[in-house]
Amino acid sequence: MARALEMARAAAVVREVPVGAVLVREGRLLAEGHNLTVSSPDPTAHAEVVAIRKAAQRLGDWRLLDSTLYVTIEPCALCAGAIVLARIPRLVYGAADPKAGMCGSLGNLVQDSRLNHRAEVTAGVLADEAAELLRDFFKERR
Repeated sequence: MARALEMARAAAVVREVPVGAVLVREGRLLAEGHNLTVSSPDPTAHAEVVAIRKAAQRLGDWRLLDSTLYVTIEPCALCAGAIVLARIPRLVYGAADPKAGMCGSLGNLVQDSRLNHRAEVTAGVLADEAAELLRDFFKERR
């Protein structure tokens, strides 16, 4: 999660919303990313999607089995869907997102029993640091 926070800080430097994601398998970094929605411009270039795309490309496989995705904020519907589609078995996130989070706050797409894949979720890891990054970012823009 510490590396995901570094990625979030890198996003803030380039004036992107400070969200970072890191995908790990067997203790080794597969891919990492931060929000690129503004600079790309691509509304789907969320940190999670960026990291998932990089990992799939690196492995040559869309199935990211035996991996853990670390994200600084609770994934939205887009990202939760990508986690399910990529078959990522474990998600660890920092701050909850009561406005858009789909891994426990508004809904729980990644653990919906109607889907063919579910992820184990650990929430609240370094949540205060992640939330502070977001608060500071939006405070500066007001």
